[in-house]
Amino acid sequence: MPFMKGRAPVRRTMKYLQDGALHLKSEIQVMTLNYNIGPGQQVHRGALDFVFWHLPQLLYKNPHTQFVTFKNLTPTPVFQFFFSNGKKLVIDVDSHSKDEIHSFIRSTLCKTEMEVEEEQTKDEKNPALFGLSDSKKCICQIPGQVPCSGAVILPPQIRGRHRYTKES
Repeated sequence: MPFMKGRAPVRRTMKYLQDGALHLKSEIQVMTLNYNIGPGQQVHRGALDFVFWHLPQLLYKNPHTQFVTFKNLTPTPVFQFFFSNGKKLVIDVDSHSKDEIHSFIRSTLCKTEMEVEEEQTKDEKNPALFGLSDSKKCICQIPGQVPCSGAVILPPQIRGRHRYTKES
């Protein structure tokens, strides 16, 4: 499998992306991540690890939020959040581990588990749809529709072979 090559290939699996716990609030429009890479940048290690392990999950779970990474531009690692009302929140992540950053963002800027469950149940089912994954398996279960020919024999005027035969 070619996608299982490179550094930490588990980051590219669907299971890993779906296991992410960071569902940002809908007011957050842009998140910028400023950090440095290279030797001698130990204070940036937590931010670099957070970007390496948790940014793919953030991108997958928050498709309507823009994420921008800036490498080697700031002396200290900083995450900035821009809200829809024009406000800005700056988080200094200097010398913090990736787990500390993750828990801080989850506790302050993410939706609660109850809010995430409410969103999922609200968007879950559309009563107009039918199929194997929906509540109605066939269109014949909807009132007013023609029943399945396997369950009920259709009258001759509806069947195609009787409709198109020529009368002598």
